[in-house]
Amino acid sequence: MTSAAIETAAAPRRKAKLSPLERSERRLGFLLLLPAFLLLGTVVLYPISQLLITSMQFNHLAQPWMGTPFVGFDNFQRALADERFWETTLNTVIYIVVTVPGAVVVGLGLALLANQPFTVKWPVRLGLLLPWALPLVFAGLIFRWFFEYNQGLVNNALVWLGFAKVPWLTQPGFAFAATCIAIIWKTSSFVALVLLAGLQTIPKSLYEAAEIDGANRWQQFIEITLPMLRPAIVVALIFRTITAIQTFDIPYAMTNGGPGHSTETLAMYIHKTTIDFLDLGYGSALAVLMFVVSVIATTGYLRYTRRDPRKT
Repeated sequence: MTSAAIETAAAPRRKAKLSPLERSERRLGFLLLLPAFLLLGTVVLYPISQLLITSMQFNHLAQPWMGTPFVGFDNFQRALADERFWETTLNTVIYIVVTVPGAVVVGLGLALLANQPFTVKWPVRLGLLLPWALPLVFAGLIFRWFFEYNQGLVNNALVWLGFAKVPWLTQPGFAFAATCIAIIWKTSSFVALVLLAGLQTIPKSLYEAAEIDGANRWQQFIEITLPMLRPAIVVALIFRTITAIQTFDIPYAMTNGGPGHSTETLAMYIHKTTIDFLDLGYGSALAVLMFVVSVIATTGYLRYTRRDPRKT
């Protein structure tokens, strides 16, 4: 290669000049996107900026004479030294570890069931929609009645089978288990709907070719269904993990965080700090920490989806 060719290859490539038509189309595109950017800034960016500002202030509505002085990272240092913050964070992590995989497993089973060649499919798919459409607080109240000690269906069934009643909502371990069951039941329907959409995009020719090669149902599930469902599973995991980090309604309706603080989540602690204790500064700092955890979890999932499948 000659020196002139080397210099030409090493020289930075100049951007091609846009034609007047392309420049006008680009300006039109920016103008069309401007309302969306303004709406995003109003609905998302502005509240987040205000949350960050409040988290660095002393803002206690029960002490209005103190004003709202700037305290820097004092609220965050207070959170790191707060035992209740760590306890509720641990509870939230356990909710994530238990309910997210539980919802995916149950949702996958429901999606496979709904994907079967039924003659009449609408009752099965309606059964998937109903739990998802049910309000969260309503679902929590229903399961609170299910696990009630004296009149609950679960204890009545245990007594009918010859077992003793279980204090589901008054002992920490049982209360946590009952809450997890309610959350998995409520959220598995959403996961099932997402996975059902993914199942319907898998070509049937792949299964027909696998049958010709002698693969059984389990081998088809492992080699075809799961790999082809990977994008849908990741989407379901992202949404389910974010909602699990923000778990509030069902534990609040079932146990109100009790007994003690055994079922209290970080979102419930933020609610009590801001609404009950009127400490907006500290509550905003807790909300910022929860937001950071949500961003980290989402980024982890997205980094996983961008990996080269040949390296996995």
